[in-house]
Amino acid sequence: MNSLWLILVSIVIFSIAYVTYGSWLAKQWGVDPTRKTPAHTINDGVDYVPAKAPVLMGHHFASIAGAGPIVGPIAAAVFGWVPVMLWIIIGGIFFGGVQDYGSLFASIRHDGKSIGQIIEANMGKSMKKLFAIFAWLTLLLVVAAFTNIVANTFVSVPAAASASVLFIILAVAFGFFVYRKGAPIGISSVIGVALLFVCIYLGNMFPLVLSKNVWVGILLAYIFIASVTPVWILLQPRDYLNSFLLYAMLLGAVLGLVFYRPSIQLPAFTGFTASNGWNMFPMLFVVVACGAISGFHSLVGSGTTSKQMDNEADAKPVGYGGMLIECVLAVIAIITAAYISKEKMAELAAAGGPVNVFSDGIGVFMSKLGIDYTVGKSFVALSVSAFALTSLDTGTRLGRFIFQELFEDPTKETQSILTNRFVATAITVVLGGWLALGSWTSIWPIFGSANQLLAALALITLAVWLKNSGKNYMMFAVPMVFMFLVTVTALYQLLKANIASGNHILVGFAIFLLLLAAVLAVTGIKILTKPSEKIDA
Repeated sequence: MNSLWLILVSIVIFSIAYVTYGSWLAKQWGVDPTRKTPAHTINDGVDYVPAKAPVLMGHHFASIAGAGPIVGPIAAAVFGWVPVMLWIIIGGIFFGGVQDYGSLFASIRHDGKSIGQIIEANMGKSMKKLFAIFAWLTLLLVVAAFTNIVANTFVSVPAAASASVLFIILAVAFGFFVYRKGAPIGISSVIGVALLFVCIYLGNMFPLVLSKNVWVGILLAYIFIASVTPVWILLQPRDYLNSFLLYAMLLGAVLGLVFYRPSIQLPAFTGFTASNGWNMFPMLFVVVACGAISGFHSLVGSGTTSKQMDNEADAKPVGYGGMLIECVLAVIAIITAAYISKEKMAELAAAGGPVNVFSDGIGVFMSKLGIDYTVGKSFVALSVSAFALTSLDTGTRLGRFIFQELFEDPTKETQSILTNRFVATAITVVLGGWLALGSWTSIWPIFGSANQLLAALALITLAVWLKNSGKNYMMFAVPMVFMFLVTVTALYQLLKANIASGNHILVGFAIFLLLLAAVLAVTGIKILTKPSEKIDA
């Protein structure tokens, strides 16, 4: 099997799905390009700021991509490449893309509020409280895991640390000139991207060597600032410029595959139980994560992205299109694991995990374009670390949003101090930082299960909202049932494993998630199976 066919066929399928299924979804939901978005009706200059579609696409794509679509498919390669490919394509088109697009659109129709606020409007205040607590705890795990991962990356690749610091300075300058001095976005983008590569060059010349604990402290200070400052000065321009790194990486990988055309060596199917003891159901659908569907995406779409949406029509390319591009990245990731021998795969994974497998593969593909292998591999490693940092700062801001919403009371004139953005951010950063003192490997399994449960909750919330709005919600029926079954089965297995190992904190967390899933599922099913009054959507 030639790997070039895998990437070309998948791109064609995703393109057809975008044009046909994406347009059908927009028609079913009643997307209205003439309706003003919250970015215009609320515009507060801090969180609600309209952004052009390409800029917002950069922010959204950089935020949802992270390391998930790379790590997940490579880790799931233990089942063979066919199951992973099928889940990426089917899951991306009919599960993840629908969730991302739907979450973004539903948030726009609820004043840019989070999934929690949509739950309150459609399932009741108590359900919203439960969801907000769960989502905030999950985001603490995001902050802890990604602070740890980024700090480790900066220690092992100091050049990535230097370049990342320079990226931040460049992003602030870009935001200032574009949004305060009126610099044209086209010319500014060309200059910004050119300077982006200058930052990479300088980063390699002047690597910043610091200890992990120092980096953890610096990262926590950074995410606090990134969470409370206006979105246009740092978060939005940094994510936009970083997205060009990913576009360049994707383009280099695809063109490299066109010239290289390596054959697939990984078995197509290894069995329903992998060599590491994983059962295909539910582990394949949990491990691939962002490559097919991720609950974190629903928080991004209904958190930072919806508040910057300039036009409802932009929700399709940003929400649905962004997920399908991420699926292409996931396909490339599985190819980097599938074209090498089992022995080479084990050697690369032992030397640096899935990111090293991915970086080595893209480095080899780019070398067929005349790019030095070492330069190409370093560029990919730096790009992945940049996106992990993007997930970290976006996750912190989302945690702040949800914490504020948890204590907001629209009936009171004076709000609790816990709704203050500085206080909410400080609590989120301190607790996330405390969890980051441990190893990310102990946090990741819980995060993976919580992340997929978020997806199931988002899907059932969207179905209930459309049902209450008198619109077709059947596109969510199969995905929400399937993801609930996956999550509950995975949590049950995780619960048994942690009881056996005596990890009582993780046992308590798994029980809490199972109870929450049961309560929300029963409530959602009751609403979906009875007539309801139509609510203006």
